[in-house]
Amino acid sequence: MLEEKENKTEDQNSSAKFDWRRLLSYQWVVSNIPFFLFLAALAVLYIYNGHYADKLTRKISVTEKHIKELEYEYKTVKSEVIFRSKASELVKAVEPLGLKELTTPPVMLEDEAQKK
Repeated sequence: MLEEKENKTEDQNSSAKFDWRRLLSYQWVVSNIPFFLFLAALAVLYIYNGHYADKLTRKISVTEKHIKELEYEYKTVKSEVIFRSKASELVKAVEPLGLKELTTPPVMLEDEAQKK
């Protein structure tokens, strides 16, 4: 009975070794070349996807910075326009041209031909 147990363990050990040798044989490797090529293609796609994601993240970051700069510029220009459109600033701007602010109300001109 002891010999039978030893024979079984030896058979199991030899069959396990045989499986590994069979899996690593030349014929097995050659027959699975399409699968290895498929795995290699998947690895390349995975690496490409990672690089593409990094590149896209950097591009988004640069675009966000550019948008913030444009937003600041817009706010600056808008505040300048509002400041220059004040009545007091308009008077200062047109003073060198010889224009002055009216102190009397405007006169309404009427066409006598249209009255008749």
